[in-house]
Amino acid sequence: MKKIFLQITFLISFVAVKAQDLNKYDKGSFIKGKDSIYYRILFPENFKATEKYPIVFFLHGSGEKGNDNKSQLTHGGKLFLKNDIRKNFPAIVVFPQCPKNDNWANINVSHSESGKRTLSFIEGGKPTKAMHAVMGMVKDFLKKPYVNKDQVYVGGLSMGGMGTYEILRHKRRTFAAAFAICGGDNTNNIKKYQKTPLWIFHGAKDDIVDPVFSIAIAERLKTVGADVKFTLYPKDNHNSWDSAFAEPELMPWLFSHKK
Repeated sequence: MKKIFLQITFLISFVAVKAQDLNKYDKGSFIKGKDSIYYRILFPENFKATEKYPIVFFLHGSGEKGNDNKSQLTHGGKLFLKNDIRKNFPAIVVFPQCPKNDNWANINVSHSESGKRTLSFIEGGKPTKAMHAVMGMVKDFLKKPYVNKDQVYVGGLSMGGMGTYEILRHKRRTFAAAFAICGGDNTNNIKKYQKTPLWIFHGAKDDIVDPVFSIAIAERLKTVGADVKFTLYPKDNHNSWDSAFAEPELMPWLFSHKK
């Protein structure tokens, strides 16, 4: 009984510590005109408002939609809390949250009689309501005196990977580099972000978002001489973000780019 009690106590303590770690992300909101969005923000350790820092915007997947201003930290939140990353790459990290009835990107979803889901992406088009709010939020952050405008980055997974392409298309002169995990886009949109260094990740066994989308984007970008890296994980399904987050070169690569 004593052993079981100790195990339960350890488990509770472990969960509490993890929750406490995510609490290092402050809560915030951006409200301007018709735009409104909740976000969580992590400031560098020993943050000084008189200094300038890189800023990273991270777009979550569809499973983390909502209005709790918490779920968006499920995947990726712990990555930026790692001691070595906080020490070697001090940056401001922002996780906005997409409402349940919206998407980061314009996506058409259809289902066959067998129930198989098919995705298609719009060429051009206006941003969704949620993306429009994110764009306003990004613009607002870039007015802050402590943000380095030469080191602005964006990344995301699944729906957030799709949103990464979307925001790169609409704000093509803003970002120094970006990464997209298991996302997709209409390949005719690549001309809008071909000048932005991009690292694309996908799982070869992904049965939620077909890896062919990432493969096609990477190939089209390569044909125009774009600065693109592509990593396909042969054994990964949709959760290829676990492998991407474990890439030792992801953060050094991202922060090495400046406008």
